[in-house]
Amino acid sequence: MTVRVLVADDQDLVRTGLSMILDAQPDIEVVGQAADGHAAVELAHRLRPDVCLVDIQMPGLDGIEVTQLLAGRGVPDPIAVVVITTFDLDEYVHGALRAGARGFLLKDAGPELLVQAVHAAAVGDALIAPNITRRLLATLAAREPSSRRTHPIEPLTEREEEVLTLVARGRTNAEIADELFIGLTTAKTHVASLLTKIGARNRVEIAMWAYDTGRVGH
Repeated sequence: MTVRVLVADDQDLVRTGLSMILDAQPDIEVVGQAADGHAAVELAHRLRPDVCLVDIQMPGLDGIEVTQLLAGRGVPDPIAVVVITTFDLDEYVHGALRAGARGFLLKDAGPELLVQAVHAAAVGDALIAPNITRRLLATLAAREPSSRRTHPIEPLTEREEEVLTLVARGRTNAEIADELFIGLTTAKTHVASLLTKIGARNRVEIAMWAYDTGRVGH
């Protein structure tokens, strides 16, 4: 299946370069480009790409605002968003993920990680640049208990607790299946159940919830 991507960045060279990298992949097609936030939202609604690759700093609407409009909580039929930026500032990372982004990359991450992030977002997974992930999770682990979220809608089963821990540590569905000696379909079912029970929109929010509730601390 070909992954259809919209690239939004206000710098022509960056936008063109990202598009060329993605278009060079046999299973990725760049279906549109936008130079500002308003154009990104309009094109995304019109073209319905599988993934939007969005720069954090754009005129009109910034990347976080675009993410909120396309993938935020309560948005009907949301579109997967991967945020890309030159700066790995904590407020950018937290803001993008809270807005519903399925990935966060630096522009110097390299073509391989860029392609991985697009593929992950297209199938409902999330990929964050490794150096950002470590700092993000360390920040979450250091939070005071008062900032932690509420209990799940239904109690988690023992197996779901195991899956939760592995998701929080960045494992893919295939890796979870291997580590727990279960089928891939079963692993996906457990992840889907976690999303429902804790009210998360994606794997990033599952990981954040695990840290917020003290289930994972390292």
